[in-house]
Amino acid sequence: MPRGRLVAVSNPQPAADADHAAPPATLEAFLADVQRRAFRFAELGLRHRDDALDAVQDAMTKMLGYRDRPADEWTPLFWTVLRSRIIDLQRRRNFRLTWLSDARTADGDEIDWADSSPDPSRQHDGQEAWRHLAASLRVLPRRQREAFTLRVLEEFDVETTARIMGCSAGSVKTHLFRAREALQTHLEDFR
Repeated sequence: MPRGRLVAVSNPQPAADADHAAPPATLEAFLADVQRRAFRFAELGLRHRDDALDAVQDAMTKMLGYRDRPADEWTPLFWTVLRSRIIDLQRRRNFRLTWLSDARTADGDEIDWADSSPDPSRQHDGQEAWRHLAASLRVLPRRQREAFTLRVLEEFDVETTARIMGCSAGSVKTHLFRAREALQTHLEDFR
């Protein structure tokens, strides 16, 4: 599969909204449904568009090996695999930056907005709100950012989030509480 852009595994039916109620019937439909949210999650963690695309593509490729697993296991399994891939890429980047003092990542890549809203002002406000939220999320510690993204943006329950993050439900609640407090402080000026 080509790297550098997300590739749909097949041409599935249009994705339902992210209510997490019923898993898609096929792995391909599941991957098509989760790819945009997974990319945003990876981009927030890696702060680099190409690395985020690679992480999501790698996670999707690895999921093909789990095709025979029950569909209700795909969601926590995919997010666990993606989270592990993001951590691996972060560690590799930190190691590389330690040895190459002049190596820097290219920040500032814009998110491809697919809002078909006819009102340019409303579209701009939405993009501006996302930029502020994304910037605020980037300054959070990794565990707080993950807890907030998985619980609030992805709307996973506490148990699923704990399973994805590899920690207890209590830890998820603590990280989420601290993330919300920090975000409230960071976003105070934006209001």
